[in-house]
Amino acid sequence: MPTPAIDIQNARKTYRGKVEALRGVDLRVNTGEIFGLLGPNGAGKSTLVKILMTAVRPTAIEGTVLGRPVAHKPTLAQVGYLPEQHRFPTHLTAMQVLLHFASLAGIARKESRPRAQTLLKRVGIADWANKRVGSFSKGMRQRLGIANALVNDPQLVVLDEPTDGVDPVGRRDIRNLLLQLKDEGRAVFINSHLLSELELCCDRVAIMLKGELRAAGTIDELTRDQRRYDIRVSHGAESLVDVAANTSVSEPDRQVSVPTTDANEIQPIIDRARASGIVVERITPHRPSLEELFIDLVEDHTPGAKVNSP
Repeated sequence: MPTPAIDIQNARKTYRGKVEALRGVDLRVNTGEIFGLLGPNGAGKSTLVKILMTAVRPTAIEGTVLGRPVAHKPTLAQVGYLPEQHRFPTHLTAMQVLLHFASLAGIARKESRPRAQTLLKRVGIADWANKRVGSFSKGMRQRLGIANALVNDPQLVVLDEPTDGVDPVGRRDIRNLLLQLKDEGRAVFINSHLLSELELCCDRVAIMLKGELRAAGTIDELTRDQRRYDIRVSHGAESLVDVAANTSVSEPDRQVSVPTTDANEIQPIIDRARASGIVVERITPHRPSLEELFIDLVEDHTPGAKVNSP
C-alpha cells in the first residue's frame, strides 16, 4: 500500500496557554487523491496547514508528511504550497516570479524557464507571462499562485483557498488541473470555503469545528444515513405511508419520502399507487449536498443556532 502523503495523529496547538486552536486532530491524506478540509472561520484549518508547512510550531503532534516526520525540513522540497493571502512583488512579471521561486527551490536555470512556461500555460495565463503582477486581477494572481506552488514538481500540493476570487470559468479550469494532478499520482490537500467546488473534485473531505475533526470520509459515506427517495404523486400520498417503514409525506399530500438507498424498498409504494389509480409523476433519489451536511454539523455544534418555532 502506498505511503500516505499526510498521516498525523494528536495534532494540538494552544496559544498563550489558553486558546486551543487544535484539540487532538488525526488526519490521513492518501497519495493520488484530492482531499478537502472545510470548517467555519476559527475552526483551526489554517493553523493545521501552517503546522504541516512548519510555519507554526505545534504544542504536540505525531505522524508523517510524505513518509518523514512532520517538520522534516528536506521533505518540504517535495511539497507545493499556496497560502490563502499570498503576495508577489508587483513590479515583477509572472515569468520573473516563477523563475525567482524556481531558483529558491534549487532548480537549475536551464530547466526553470521551460518549466515556468509550461506552468503558465497550464494555469491559463501564458499570454501574460511578461506582464507585471501589479496589473493582474485577483483571479489571475490566484492562477499564478497555483503555478508557483507547482514550480518544484511536488508530490504533495497544499492549496489554501485556491479558487478565491476566480470566476466560474477559472474555477472550472483549476478544478480540471487538480484532477490532472491527481491522475499524475500527486496528493492534493485543499482548504476552501467553496463547498460546491470541493464536492465536484474531492475524493474525501473532513469537517473541522472548534479545533476537532467532526466528520471525515467520502461524501457518500458522510451522507449515507440522510439519503432518501422522494416520490411525487398526483394525489393521495397519505394513503401510501404505511407501505414502507419511516415513510413521510410533504408538499401537502403529493410527495412521499422514503429514507433508503435501496430502490427495491420503494417498489411496493409504486405498486400501491398504481393499484389505487394514483399517478407517479416523479421519483428522485436525494443525497444531501456537502453544503447541507456542513451546515447541519455547524448548527448542531453551535448553541442557539437552531430556532424551532412553537
